[in-house]
Formats: sequence, C-alpha cells, structure tokens
Amino acid sequence: MSQPANGTSDPIKQLRKTMGFWDVLLFNIATVLGPRWVAAAAHNGTSSISLWLLAAVFFFVPTAFVITELSTRFPHEGGLYVWSKEAFGDFHGFVAGWTYWIYSFFYFPGLLLASAAMGAYIGGSSWGHLAQSRPFLLGGSFLLLAVAVGMNLVGLNIGKWLQNAGGLMTYVPLLLLIATGGTIWLRYGSATHFTWANMLPQWNWETVNFWPQILFAFAGLELVSAMSDEIRDAQRTLARAIWGSGILIAVAYIASTFAVLAIMQAAPVDPKSGVYQALSIGSEALKIGLVGMIAAFLVTFGNAGGVGTTVAGLSRVPFIVGVDRYLPAAFGKLHPKWRTPYVSILVQAGISLALLLLSNINETTSGAYQILVDAATILYFIPFLYMYAAVIKLAGRKDRDANEHAVLIPGGKIGVWIAGGFGFLITLGGIVLSFVPPGESENKFIFSVKLISGTVIAVALGLLLYYRGVRAKAKEAAG
Repeated sequence: MSQPANGTSDPIKQLRKTMGFWDVLLFNIATVLGPRWVAAAAHNGTSSISLWLLAAVFFFVPTAFVITELSTRFPHEGGLYVWSKEAFGDFHGFVAGWTYWIYSFFYFPGLLLASAAMGAYIGGSSWGHLAQSRPFLLGGSFLLLAVAVGMNLVGLNIGKWLQNAGGLMTYVPLLLLIATGGTIWLRYGSATHFTWANMLPQWNWETVNFWPQILFAFAGLELVSAMSDEIRDAQRTLARAIWGSGILIAVAYIASTFAVLAIMQAAPVDPKSGVYQALSIGSEALKIGLVGMIAAFLVTFGNAGGVGTTVAGLSRVPFIVGVDRYLPAAFGKLHPKWRTPYVSILVQAGISLALLLLSNINETTSGAYQILVDAATILYFIPFLYMYAAVIKLAGRKDRDANEHAVLIPGGKIGVWIAGGFGFLITLGGIVLSFVPPGESENKFIFSVKLISGTVIAVALGLLLYYRGVRAKAKEAAG
C-alpha cells in the first residue's frame, strides 16, 4: 500500500486546506440563497414580506450566533455531527449526522427540478412552458447533478470554483431582478398593491405548509463547518464569513420578493421558477429582454454551484461517521488520487437520482416538487434540534471561556438559552407544519402517506446501520 504524501494514514489529516474567506463566504451564499425560495414567497403573496423579517430576526440571527459559537469552539471536520456527539454521545451524534446527510437525498431532487425549471427561461418567456415539461426537467436535473458530482470528486481545489461561481451567479441575477422590479415600479407602478395590513402574516391552512419553507430558505450556514479541516485559519474565517454572507442573504430575499410582486401578481408566479418568469416579463416590458435570458443562464449554473456546495459539505458527514465505524468502513475512505470522500459523494448522488425518478411517479411536477421539499425540511430540521440543544448543554463546560479563539454568543449563559431556545422552538414548529398538505395538493391523503412513510423509512434505515456498526465495533474490540 502506498503511503500518503503527508506521511500519515489518518484520512482526516490527509485532507487539503484549500478554502479561504472569500471561498467560505461565496460557499455560504451558494448554499443558502435560493431563487426558488423567492419564487415560493412571491407565490404566497405579500404576507411573505413579514414572514421573511420574522424568520430573519427569530430564526436566522439566533442560528447564526449558535453556528458561530459551535464552529469556532469545535472547528473539526464533520460540523453538526461532531457538535451533537460532543454534547450527547455517539448515538445522538449518529442520529443528527444521519438525518443531516439523508435530507440531501430529498433536497437534491427538489433543487435540481427547480434549477432545470429556471433554465427554461434562458430562451425567454417563449420557452417558459418547458418549466412544466417532465422530460425537460428530468434531463436538466441529471445534467446539473453530473457536473456538480464530477467537479467535487476531483477535489475542493477544483470544486470550490464551481461553488464560488455558484455564489456569484446566484446573487447577480437577484440584483438584476431588484433593479428590474424597481424600474417597473417607478415607471409603470407596482402590479401588486402593498399595504401594512396585507404584508402581515395571514393564518390559512391552505398555505401554512409554506411557512417552514421560509425557515428552510435561511438554513445552510452550518454546512461549511462540516469542512473545517479544509479551511485555512478556520475559527477566524468561519466567524467573519457567516455574518458577512448572512446579511447579504437576508437583504436579497426581502428585496427580491418585493421585486417579483412589483412585476406580477402572486397567483401566476411559478413557485419553482417564478424569479425568472418575473425577470423575463419585466425585462421584455422594458425592452431589454436579453437581461432576463442572461440572468436565467447565470442562475442555472449558479444552482449547479448550490448543488456542488451541498455535495461537498454533506459528503463529509458520512465520511467522518465512516471513520468512526458507525457506517460501513468504505464511507471513511478517500480517493487515492484526489483525496476526496468519493464513496459518500457517489452514494449520495445515486440515491438522490433514484428519488428524483420515484417522486415523479403518479404525481404532477408541482406535487412531486412539494413532497421533496417537505421531506427535506423535516429531515434537515431534526439535526437542527440537536444543534440548538447542544449549544445550551455545552455552554456549561469550563472550556467555553478558556478557548481564546472561540466567538461566543453574547450575554453569557442567558444569551445561549435565548438563542438556542428560540431556534429549537421555531424549528420544532417548522417540522410540525411541514406535515400539513398544501392546498394545491391533488390528493392530500396520498401526499401525507408518501411524506410520512418516506421520513420514517429514512430514519429507521439509519438506526439499523448504527446498531450494525455498534455490533461490528464490539466484535472488533473483543477480538
């Protein structure tokens, strides 16, 4: 067996430190900022404006504080898995890491479908009908996944450029949307009438399923922490990049939702590709139709970067769990040439592709998309509950104040309880509301059966693998 170049057989120490501040900041933007969430918010109507603000204040800000403290106190590969394990032990660490990884199986198909739908507008509004074409959506999804997986297999020194481009190509089109919407509003007036009353949250069982999506849209800042051992000066870099990207993301979401609703009314906005639907309409009204086409082109590749960041970050979790031997040992292996966790990446891509195809059986494209979004939200928020509980429990350890490089939540233990408590309660509410079928679902019972069975089976499979790993480790210790 050949010895690694750095002279160690520890797979974690063989990882390359390739990411700096701008890499992390753009990684966060590519991971978190999603034009499809702007489209979903605009489709929900003017009340989404206040939901964005509430989510930013009571979820996004506390979550950023929590992630900053945990990632700077424990800057180790594995991120959320390591934090949960540190606070509650191996079993709970595994549950957090497993659900955090498998959410991507449902997240990727939804992101890929939305990305392919946005790509339809590269040809302008005349191509808009392709956003509802199943063959077009499936073909485009497969292509985007192949590009993201291929670049991340080769390594972060290559894959990070896809992530960096993804961050830029996601943000720039939203700036174009904001400029277009603002010009339309000033020149012709807004297509939607905004008042203080209609921008307040409105309780409606038909649309309450959308509320967790607002929370989900703000989630993802923790992902890059799973790659801490591949970041230069991780503690300092993570803290600055989390807050810098967080402010940029919050402003983009709120301003872009205003822009879409200034260009068109809520009902006809496509919840997957509405941003580029609005951009096409607005740019053609201003006789600059090429702008909408360019923006659609940019964001299609920007979303490939979003897929790339998720592939890169999440694949590190089963890699570390594989190193700990709670998943088959193959997950803890690095590619002999590229030093990437290639088994995790390939398994992740293969299962996501299978679920993409299965979710489209006997379901409309919008129905399939909604099931994928809700399943991803539920599974993703389970490890978030662990994260908020972990920051509260770990606040009592003596090493909290002794770590001079840690960026702590202000206010001492009271501040930790406020940030962790808000995050925990709001996330728990988001999980519950995700089980409520949306009003536009054709068969609410079948929708619920698919959603519940999918999440239960996914968690149960993880528990089986965990106990298999426990028995294997016990036999190894006994031998």
